[in-house]
Amino acid sequence: MGVRLSRSGSSLSLLPDRQSNGGTGERKDSDNDSLDGTSRREDIAQFPYVEFTGRDSITCPTCQGTGRIPSYQVNELVALIPYSDQRLQPQRTKLYVVLSIVLCLLASSLGAFFLFPRSVIVMDDGIHSVTVQFDTTNQKVLMNMTSTLNLSNPNFFSVSVDSVSCQVFYMKTVIGTQQLHNVTTLLPLSDSQVNYTVSVEIGSSAPYVYAFCTMPSIKVHNIVVLMQTTVKTANMVRTSMNSLEAYRYIDCGSNTTDVQQHLLSSTLSPALSLSTPLL
Repeated sequence: MGVRLSRSGSSLSLLPDRQSNGGTGERKDSDNDSLDGTSRREDIAQFPYVEFTGRDSITCPTCQGTGRIPSYQVNELVALIPYSDQRLQPQRTKLYVVLSIVLCLLASSLGAFFLFPRSVIVMDDGIHSVTVQFDTTNQKVLMNMTSTLNLSNPNFFSVSVDSVSCQVFYMKTVIGTQQLHNVTTLLPLSDSQVNYTVSVEIGSSAPYVYAFCTMPSIKVHNIVVLMQTTVKTANMVRTSMNSLEAYRYIDCGSNTTDVQQHLLSSTLSPALSLSTPLL
């Protein structure tokens, strides 16, 4: 608030200076507006860094009071933070560890379930057809036996059937053999059938069989043979082998030769490929 001095005779009078007061108020309003506006932010941004040092204070040795770190010391200086800083306290560490362990166990379990090799299931479907011929000169019985194997692949990857071998025994004597190579490839979770024919000859080792099979007074000429079948399979991890043994009844009589030959000639037809085995 300004005052104006006036001299009237020998007395002094204090009169308020209204014009000066009005000018000061306007100047304060303009200063406040400038501080609240853009100019205030610009002035603060341009305000230089000042380090206030007192009696017990020491100038920062890193920036030497300038507020800036030299560029050549960026890779040499190490920032120190208090031990109680929140950034040093682990957050949800146990949760992350447990979650990582669970995910690893789940991934390993799924990998073991899908990639663990399983053995191929081999089932003997029996003898589907038999053809019988007689060698009257040498008194031999010649037979062709067609058998079927059912193969099932329980794996989630393909399995190759490398070989199928079969031996037929009569009274502990080998009377026929057969071996197949590179048979087929089983797709994942699929089934397949393999047909193979074994040629059998019974003669010199058992001459009485010829007489038995050609005896007209007997209607059913059944003989028992032992069939040993071996299936060798391979996958991307290992090679396995399945062995089967089964006793089969075969009618070696001449009265069934024509019917069995008809069945053998029709084995390529799907309707007759699953015919009942001849006992």
